[in-house]
Amino acid sequence: MGVNLSPIVAEFKKQIDFPYLRGWILAIDAYNTLYQFITTIRDKTGNPLRDSRGRVTSHLSGLFYRNVQLLKHGIKLVYVFDGVPPKRKMEELKRRRVVKEEGYRKYLEAVEKGDYESARKYAAVAATLEDYMVSDAKRLLNLLGIPVVQAPSEGEAQAAYMAKKGDVSAVASQDYDSLLFGAPKIVRNVTLTGTIKYPSKGIEVKLEPEIVELKKILEGLEISYEQLVDMGIIIGTDYNEGIKGIGPKKALEYIKAYGSADKIPEVMRHMTLEDLMELRRLFMSPEVTDDYSLEFKNPDYSGVEEFLCGEHDFSEQRVRKALNELKKSLSTKSLDYWF
Repeated sequence: MGVNLSPIVAEFKKQIDFPYLRGWILAIDAYNTLYQFITTIRDKTGNPLRDSRGRVTSHLSGLFYRNVQLLKHGIKLVYVFDGVPPKRKMEELKRRRVVKEEGYRKYLEAVEKGDYESARKYAAVAATLEDYMVSDAKRLLNLLGIPVVQAPSEGEAQAAYMAKKGDVSAVASQDYDSLLFGAPKIVRNVTLTGTIKYPSKGIEVKLEPEIVELKKILEGLEISYEQLVDMGIIIGTDYNEGIKGIGPKKALEYIKAYGSADKIPEVMRHMTLEDLMELRRLFMSPEVTDDYSLEFKNPDYSGVEEFLCGEHDFSEQRVRKALNELKKSLSTKSLDYWF
């Protein structure tokens, strides 16, 4: 779900294009990206893509074709996978399971009625990520020469840590949680394609990459990083519901007036100081690791083709075309660029 900071950080976004990111190393939140692919890459009835043995392949399709495009732009990628979630997140995960179960029930009802538009919507809500899907994703990434990092806990926290160390240029994520984890830069709309609709305005906007910098946000809002974390807690995160009736703009007003969350009477009526301190710790001192290696390799072209086409029934013509384009693109770059 992520923390809702959009209304107060929108003015600090910088629109860019993919050539701008050439030579950058982006740490991508793997689980969020895989969910994105399995919820959006579906047929008209809402079913995900599957191979002849019934295994879901929507995530593999998304990973392959999107990453090929990013690699062709000269962008280096690192996928960071979640580990064991903090206890604080367990309640949110339980809530999500209930939502998914209800979504699946509504999906079946919609299919029975022939309402495929609704079926597709509810199928996306009900999407789950199985262990074999994660294993397949890691295997494909390895074949593409893309490093995989296993986080001890939250993937976004680990990605933010790597960005703070300077091992990666930025975190690639749609959510703003990475800012609360201290990521200096977030690049959005990297793994998304197409357009986003705004029905109330009657317009469609093409999705283009954009950069959000923590330093510029803090300077622009005239707050500290610690105050931004407090604002996130007040608004609501994956670890807490937030204070009902307080959105981003109101939270900013409170923080500027009182200085910190523990001095805001409205906030402390809904949580204890102990809870607040624990929530701060989860963002400001998360569990991360230095046990990772970022080794960028050239793709194993025959291995990718065998995995996708031989094992998962992808179109040989389409896969070969994409791989040939990637090979041609990478051949124009020096070896030093990739190693």
